[in-house]
Amino acid sequence: MNPVTFFAPRLRALRILSAALLLAGFSASQAQNGLPGMPPVLDQNDIYSADHAGNLSDTVKKFPSRVYVPNSVSDTVDVIDPATFKIVGHFAVGHQPQHVVPSWDLKKLWVLNDLGNSVTEIDPATGEKGKTYPVDDPYNMYFTPDGKYAIVVAEQQQRLDFRDAQTMKLDGSIKVECKGIDHMDFTTDGRFLIASCEFASRVVKIDVANRKVLGYLEVNKGGMPQDVKTSPDGKVFYVADMMANGIYLVDPATFTRIGFIETGKGAHGLYVSRDSRTLYISNRGEGSVSLLDLATRKLITKWTIPGGGSPDMGGVSADGKVLWLSGRYNAEVYAFDTTSGHLLARIKVGKGPHGLCVYPQPGRYSLGHTGVFR
Repeated sequence: MNPVTFFAPRLRALRILSAALLLAGFSASQAQNGLPGMPPVLDQNDIYSADHAGNLSDTVKKFPSRVYVPNSVSDTVDVIDPATFKIVGHFAVGHQPQHVVPSWDLKKLWVLNDLGNSVTEIDPATGEKGKTYPVDDPYNMYFTPDGKYAIVVAEQQQRLDFRDAQTMKLDGSIKVECKGIDHMDFTTDGRFLIASCEFASRVVKIDVANRKVLGYLEVNKGGMPQDVKTSPDGKVFYVADMMANGIYLVDPATFTRIGFIETGKGAHGLYVSRDSRTLYISNRGEGSVSLLDLATRKLITKWTIPGGGSPDMGGVSADGKVLWLSGRYNAEVYAFDTTSGHLLARIKVGKGPHGLCVYPQPGRYSLGHTGVFR
């Protein structure tokens, strides 16, 4: 056979594949390797394998179990003992605290004082407030998977600010062309993130290492995308939308919307169960939580808060038995039994409770928000 005839179609196929990978934000080397410096993935089929019940790292084993609640209207943090459902600590912080975020190295918690332009440390060994650092517009915060930088989500400024994860010194910024950037998650290899733009009905894909916007995807006209969560196998990103009343399914490689599941009015927060089988979806507008089977992508059931409520952000207990969520517009916190869906407690806290953090939690390191661990 003529060599040209033999190789020509194969070369064309390689060119097409290469072009597709570049469009998705990959290169040949990136397809093989994770973000340099990122701890190796333990299980490609379950990126949450280190987060299963009982997998507390040596760093956090001696920390008392607590629930830290930032009250964005009261400018305070309430500390709850989950064993008694009682408030055991309370302190003032900066103006409009939005989220409590575990540091990448798990050693501290950060309170994000959005309109106060500052972040405040909490020592999880004692539950007490530490130093406060000046940081511009810290609505939310994540960490690069290599642990070098905190990614401060400066929502009002339409920026992602890369800061030293320890000192909070600014190292650089990414300006995004979408309003209301607020939540994100990372691909399995840690090289890319997908973030929601609440007031632009879009999500944005970013190259983490090169700090470059790769593209925007309009998920739905008039939508308000909220929390973002990666599936255990990394093949799908789930994006909650409080106006569409459900979750979008986004393919992170092709960066296309591949599905939608209606869950309930005001779909907002997304949390993975300790066995990596279930996605909990808080429906803030109707006072309920929907459960999605992550293997089949089918809804299992729905828990409804007796008398109504406004479940927002939170996290799962270290043993996986309790789902904790803030009641954004009811000045309360909810604790659900994850086996039965029974409401174990509703605890009165300050005004405007938002991104509460259950701590400690299993995992080797934190990617931020109220507890995204790997």
